Amino acid sequence: MMMLSNNLNTYLILGVFLLVAGIYGLIQHKSFIGMLVSTELVLNGAGVNFMAFNRFLAPDPAVGQVITLFIMGIAAAEAAIVVSFILAVFRRYQSIDPNEVKELHG
Repeated sequence: MMMLSNNLNTYLILGVFLLVAGIYGLIQHKSFIGMLVSTELVLNGAGVNFMAFNRFLAPDPAVGQVITLFIMGIAAAEAAIVVSFILAVFRRYQSIDPNEVKELHG
């Protein structure tokens, strides 16, 4: 009997689930923090897909791992920038609700 986790389709379905959950969260969340978490889900879905293709299809195993490390670095930088943006918006408007923030020019 073949193990379920040793199949490319299993990882691709997991990656698509993370991507769809992240996009749904971006549309539905009412706060900047929820949007940040949803963006992280989208990036994690992309990382899972790169690692799955790396594991099952790539002739050179380092390519998918390097791309996934770049995705993780981008996610960390994006989180730092967004958290500083959220703090700046909260100091200015006393709220992190995107509907209450009408104008974002200084």
